[in-house]
Amino acid sequence: MPGAEIISQGDEVLTGQTLDTNAAWLAERLTALGFTVLRHTTVGDRRDDIREAVLAASQRAELCLCTGGLGPTEDDLTAEAVADAAGRTLIFDAEAMGQIEGMFARFGKPMPESNRKQAWFPQGALRLDNRWGTAPGFGLQVGPAWLLCLPGVPTEMRPMFEGVVVPVLHRRFSLRPGRLVTLRTAGIGESRLQQRIGPWRRREVTLGYRTMPPENQVKLRFPPDTADQEARAVAESLAARIGEAVFSIEGLGDPTGDLPSVTLGLLGARAQTVAVAEWGCGGRLCALLYDGVGAEDVLRGGRILGRGERATNLPSDAAPVSEAAARALAEDALVASGATYGLALTVVADPDLHGSQRGSGSAHVALAGCGGTQHRPFQVAGSRSLIRTLAAGAAVDFLRRQLLRG
Repeated sequence: MPGAEIISQGDEVLTGQTLDTNAAWLAERLTALGFTVLRHTTVGDRRDDIREAVLAASQRAELCLCTGGLGPTEDDLTAEAVADAAGRTLIFDAEAMGQIEGMFARFGKPMPESNRKQAWFPQGALRLDNRWGTAPGFGLQVGPAWLLCLPGVPTEMRPMFEGVVVPVLHRRFSLRPGRLVTLRTAGIGESRLQQRIGPWRRREVTLGYRTMPPENQVKLRFPPDTADQEARAVAESLAARIGEAVFSIEGLGDPTGDLPSVTLGLLGARAQTVAVAEWGCGGRLCALLYDGVGAEDVLRGGRILGRGERATNLPSDAAPVSEAAARALAEDALVASGATYGLALTVVADPDLHGSQRGSGSAHVALAGCGGTQHRPFQVAGSRSLIRTLAAGAAVDFLRRQLLRG
């Protein structure tokens, strides 16, 4: 598998003012295409630093992919730095200039003179047209490596990569992508996942973990020539070790989905419905479910209670975040909506938490139906926002597991 390095350029990325989502996204896409991503490098808006980063990466990898620094301002220095690294001069590209002017014309705005800078590329470079913005990219051989430079704006970079870069990569490299199978789990942490899986002894299959609240994922990467039956056997054996926390397995050709979509699918398959009520969660539970596939068919309303609001049958001395409150809200939702189930969540975070500070939170989830009301308390940790996200995910997973149990 050819090696690839990713270079992210810009002072705002280097200093943490802008989160570098480009590198993560590109690494995932390059891996899926069949590259081995070797390194991520971040440099600021300094010509010499960019040049040195490009030269170093070109000695380690067959492909270097750089984002940022292609704009019209004085601190956009990628083209100049790459030209230095390759020992080339900059050449004006009249066709690129016409495309930039055409973009401004479509916007109905005059083009600032500074945008002419974006039509200069290192001599011999392959222009990569940008139909989503004003910054064309380019490709150039730098030493033993093929270097691709793309704009840093994600809404331009991502469609350019998919529509323009991927065909170029297939022409220039012999790519044999490995096979990725992902076990998506909820209601279980990474340490417990590791404990259930135990030591991983299949050297030909790479196992890794990924957290994307409210779920944790177990990723299996197989060699390119792995047979379908072999991949399925390994994944299903692993899922059996993990247990009911696995809600979806991607990469085997079976129907899959995220946690709310899978849960709503269970309801839809049984012609059942659910109504939701939540206190202290800021609407996270309603939003999570309403974003799921099939929500319009099985959701029968969502109630978001604020401070001072209570379930109609909750005793006046009961705390708003308690077993009694969750049960009362679930039963209220059931009666008021006429749905098959009433799902309720109450959450409270440490009152001293602010911004990104981490702390703890308490939550109660309840599910009311014709067979009575089920309840579970749980603790969550993180920032106030993360506590709400995790609590909402735990409530949806509680519903899913109760449905699986009949």
